[in-house]
Amino acid sequence: MKFDKKYINTRITVIVVLAALAMIAIITSAILTATVQNEKWKGVAAMSVSDTMVLKPNRGNILSADGQLMASSLPDYKVYVDFLSGIEWWYDSLSTGKKQKLYDPEQLAKKDSMWMVNMDTICSGLAEICPRYTAEEYRTHLVEGLEKRKRYWEVCPRTILNFIQYNQLVKLPIFCLKNRNRSGMVVEERNNRNKPFGSLARRTLGEMYGAKDSARSGLELAYDSLLRGEPGKVHNKKVYNKYLSIIDKEPVDGYDLVSTIDVSMQDICESALREKLHELDASMGVVVLMEVKTGDVKAIVNLMRYDDGEYYEARNYALAALMEPGSTFKTASILVALDDGYIKTTDFVDTGCGICNMYGAMMKDHNWHRGGYGTIDVPHVLMVSSNVGVSKLIDKYYHNQPEKFVEGLRRVGIGTPLGLPFDGAADPRIRMPHKDSRGGYKMSDNWSATALAWMSIGYETQIPPISTVSFYNAIANNGKMVRPRFVKGISRKGEMVEEFPVEVIKPHICKQAALDDIRGILYRVVNDKDGLGKRAGNPYFHVSGKTGTAQVATGGGYKAGHNEHLVSFCGFYPSEDPKYTCIVAIRHAFYVASGGGQAGPVFSKIAQRIYSKNVTTDINLAKDSTAVFVPGVKNGNVIAAQYVLNKLGVKSQGGKGYEWGQASAGRESVEFQPVKVNDDIVPNVLGMGARDAVCALSNRGLRVRMTGRGKVVAQSIASGSRVEKGKTVNLELR
Repeated sequence: MKFDKKYINTRITVIVVLAALAMIAIITSAILTATVQNEKWKGVAAMSVSDTMVLKPNRGNILSADGQLMASSLPDYKVYVDFLSGIEWWYDSLSTGKKQKLYDPEQLAKKDSMWMVNMDTICSGLAEICPRYTAEEYRTHLVEGLEKRKRYWEVCPRTILNFIQYNQLVKLPIFCLKNRNRSGMVVEERNNRNKPFGSLARRTLGEMYGAKDSARSGLELAYDSLLRGEPGKVHNKKVYNKYLSIIDKEPVDGYDLVSTIDVSMQDICESALREKLHELDASMGVVVLMEVKTGDVKAIVNLMRYDDGEYYEARNYALAALMEPGSTFKTASILVALDDGYIKTTDFVDTGCGICNMYGAMMKDHNWHRGGYGTIDVPHVLMVSSNVGVSKLIDKYYHNQPEKFVEGLRRVGIGTPLGLPFDGAADPRIRMPHKDSRGGYKMSDNWSATALAWMSIGYETQIPPISTVSFYNAIANNGKMVRPRFVKGISRKGEMVEEFPVEVIKPHICKQAALDDIRGILYRVVNDKDGLGKRAGNPYFHVSGKTGTAQVATGGGYKAGHNEHLVSFCGFYPSEDPKYTCIVAIRHAFYVASGGGQAGPVFSKIAQRIYSKNVTTDINLAKDSTAVFVPGVKNGNVIAAQYVLNKLGVKSQGGKGYEWGQASAGRESVEFQPVKVNDDIVPNVLGMGARDAVCALSNRGLRVRMTGRGKVVAQSIASGSRVEKGKTVNLELR
């Protein structure tokens, strides 16, 4: 068979030419798209909207130790109006290739007429809803946006509406139209973090960046990954000319944090501290109340004076403020010497006339002008808080080995980093001297002959209050040092998912003999007639602790004369079987400074009020033997109600396996008439307390907003309605 070479060559030539032309066309088209038609395709891209959207989960709540709501997410709203919504506009690609807006004159006139007819009613309604502006000011503002054909014009300038205001707004003319193309209303919904108890423990609970919906500080930031939850996904699909939202992944709501904070204890601590701060015209004050066995922080108060003379939670001083602790530090110094075996409680030290020359610097006791204390034993050194006594004892045994003293401070726990999860939490700063090759101390350590003496009485060190109270708590806890705990665990839908264990930092901070000695001395500081901590004591139970007074430079150093005093008292009670450890620290410029006389009474008031909370009396002593006492039980959590009734010794029947129900009381028992839970139906929460109502609604994916106190008397979404997850139910309590 013969091949026609000429024919074959012609075919190849044609194929090559066509391929070359196609390649040229592709390259030319790409160049045109990237240059000449660049603006056109950018416009098309801007008009394209992704059909996949993110579903935001509900942020978890922060609860108190007894289950009360301390921080929760409630929606707030920024409302805009689009004065061009519903008016046709399209892309003109036939001439210039640039985006052009084309309006229908009839639609423009119709929209203008609709706004002007309802303008007076709208503006008067806005003035009632948000009285920040008058009706005339609202009219001027809205007419301006209408005339300028603004697409996103704020309805209430520089104002964020709450749930109630938003509900009132959508009842006004035009805004009541559900179709955005007709009303033009554009709503930006945000999660606002609401704190039902106001400023209580505000800095510890933390803050949120509202617009970003992200954590800023405190527990909100420390446990953000648990509180935030996991977002879901949804996409729109066109079916029979209608777009349907199809959920690809359901959002997972965040966990609830069960904190260690006790609301009533927090309120007791804050009110007692605030009263004393006003009395002294102090600049700031701190209180930390800790449970001895667990390290649970039951209350933490950080108050700072503002320009208006009032006190607010501005910074978490208890965790972040590095302060020279003053005389409360002397307990650690004496404990180190006792534990090392250098001193005994029967030893004496000569404090002279209250003034001592320590390597060229004058050390003074607070009563030096009255002649000092003379020769006193080791317990009295702490009881009267003698600077000279403590510094002489420590300098005698540690002057040539100061590094051993610093190691001892870390051993007993006062210098141990606590490893708290809070952003900005500070660790103790206690300098460690290091010897150089010639046997002296390195200049880089800034160590001098006087450093040890002043360190022993609480200067030249920086300790946050949380470290001081943790050290005293270890003494109260029979030498076991536990990490301060702020969160007991995480829960979801009212059930505990995980409990965080008590963490032991040091099983023993010192030898048992040294611990017994220091506890005995701290008892005498408060209960002995010679002790300076008498005003922290109480007639109903025994208190142990130590006073503290330190000079704090506020500018230019100590010699500049612009100084304040940090007065404090740290202790525990009852002395025989300690339940709580507490520190009170106040900074002020008052002419008299006394830790025992100024911080001590605050400690005493807090201790007595909290002690009285836990005093229980046998209910049988108050019973009338001729009567039958059967309490009425509100609609609410059956399991919780049965628990209370069992503790009271009252028989109860029914309710097992059900979550919510009614109850009726007979002469000798309570019978439950349970209502089985239906997650798709809004429950009836009328008559419930706030906790039960929030739990019942939250379990069904609803948000809750409450006003008032007491039991629920009204709910905005009627019971029996179909549940719309994420919708907010407004509850009125009375």
